[in-house]
Amino acid sequence: MNPLAMGTVIFSDVHADADAVGMFAAYLRAPAFAGRFGPVDTVVNLGDILHRGNNPERALAIIRNLGKDFSLVSVLGNHDHAFLNDIPVSGSDEESTRRHNELHGSPLLDIFSGMPMDRAENGILYVHGGPLDLGTQTLRLKCWQRLSHEPGDSFTGYHYTPQMAFDALEKRGLTHMVCGHQHTHICCQKTPSGIREHILRFVREDDKNSPGGWIETAEVPLDTPTLFRLGGCHGELPEFAYLSGTAFTYIRMPVAPGSDRDPGQ
Repeated sequence: MNPLAMGTVIFSDVHADADAVGMFAAYLRAPAFAGRFGPVDTVVNLGDILHRGNNPERALAIIRNLGKDFSLVSVLGNHDHAFLNDIPVSGSDEESTRRHNELHGSPLLDIFSGMPMDRAENGILYVHGGPLDLGTQTLRLKCWQRLSHEPGDSFTGYHYTPQMAFDALEKRGLTHMVCGHQHTHICCQKTPSGIREHILRFVREDDKNSPGGWIETAEVPLDTPTLFRLGGCHGELPEFAYLSGTAFTYIRMPVAPGSDRDPGQ
């Protein structure tokens, strides 16, 4: 059976926030998760495990250990790419930089060995940034591309429009794309009358298995070609998603009240 054919959980942009990804991993493993959303066969990491936060070693270990309970699929993020290739990027304070420097030579970095920049399964493209094949220049790589209103080169990465993304997907025989990178969720759909943003309406519900006692969800049917961009799985309200055969559900979960979080996250 295709590894992404059944229930899939997707997350992105951990940025060395071990507290947030640890809470996410514990929530995912609880039997109540499958009871609420459905079975989980595969977990997809959309990249940017590294930089900015202060606990890269523990964050890497938590994500690696997810592969013991689920089929773990990963694609490369731009911060991962920058770390592996010694490319300077902004956003990490002195403590974060020190802890990342200590990672060099760690066997935990084996997770990046052979990691692709995208993965296509069942009509869906999983990628950190964008779907365009633009050559080998760093800021034009898929892990650096950014969804935007206007196309063109930028010092933050090549900007592409929803129309360009749908055109690229169609050339590959794909209908949906899931990305991260920009830390804010958005949902764009291709309809007979044109491309439009689907406004997400999150519903809050009590959930005793959540560290904060509640979650927020927004469900989008898969009956229309769609670009799904996830917010980051870091900070005070980590975001991730559950993909079934019929719907894509954004999930936001608060961290535990009063948790002792690392500085700078």
